Amino acid sequence: MYSFTNDYSEGAHPRILNALLETNLEQAAGYGLDQFTLEAAELIKRKIGRKDVDIHLIPGGTQTNLIAISAFLRPHEAVIAPLTGHVEVHETGAIEATGHKIITKEGIEGKLTPADVKEAVEYHADEHMVKPKLVYISNSTEVGSIYSKAELAALSNVCREHNLLLFMDGARLGSALTSDKNDLTLEEIANLVDAFYIGGTKNGALIGEALVIITESLKEDFRYHIKQKGALLAKGRLLGIQFRELFRDNLFFELAEHANRMAGKIQDALIELGCPLLLHSPSNQLFPIMPNEVIAELAKNYSFEVQRKVDEDRSLIRLVTSWATKESAVEEFIAELSRLM
Repeated sequence: MYSFTNDYSEGAHPRILNALLETNLEQAAGYGLDQFTLEAAELIKRKIGRKDVDIHLIPGGTQTNLIAISAFLRPHEAVIAPLTGHVEVHETGAIEATGHKIITKEGIEGKLTPADVKEAVEYHADEHMVKPKLVYISNSTEVGSIYSKAELAALSNVCREHNLLLFMDGARLGSALTSDKNDLTLEEIANLVDAFYIGGTKNGALIGEALVIITESLKEDFRYHIKQKGALLAKGRLLGIQFRELFRDNLFFELAEHANRMAGKIQDALIELGCPLLLHSPSNQLFPIMPNEVIAELAKNYSFEVQRKVDEDRSLIRLVTSWATKESAVEEFIAELSRLM
């Protein structure tokens, strides 16, 4: 049984495991003040091309979203997010549990538009309703699409026009940045948003996300928020060593590029076989629509998510490739697809 269910089925890249082993008996300060975390932060700043940002390493994506959004907002303020947004669909009401309402908009292919933002702001007009304050987006999105530079710039402009914060969930940012359709850089993202994070969990690390805070007013006391939410690890070195390894050269980007390339091979085969797709994905997530009997046969040897029924005979599935996906497994999967379809 080979898994195309997610991009965190495997453990960690061997270089990361070796680095953890090699540094195991070195003594270090706790709570993210160790030499490894400090070095990792400097390496990330160098990749971004900005020294004036704060870097915080946090164990997981939901924790990062929860801590950042609850820290950035006052009690009466709300989040604007796409209907498919992770904070809306897959975080067990974590944001709402902090007292902040999520205002959902339809978006296009999982992406918010300036019109969506304006509509939310104009509708929530007075103190009898929550006040929109933060726009949440993901790159890549939950349906595999990515934001272009023009799209992100347009969102940034409308946020600034309406005094809104723009926050990017980067759980799969590596996949977005290494997509052959991408025209954004880390530096450009940092110039257009107020905060974003770089996902390690889904790109070769055991655990960990690197939150980047750009806007000065959001930086104060942020470590207090991390501690209060239980995410300030005593052995913060665990995160620091991993991000140091990912960013001391181009490993982070090489791993993401591999995941995209494996997904691209599968997508090309699906198109050649005439299989409909939810969208032509530029990232490592694919959403083909297949006959139910084909899905049942594939499920004998491969694991993947069946998302929903499209009609009586067909369903939408999700296939995800990772930094560790074997090319031989992809070729075998394509051969099985060709036989069945």
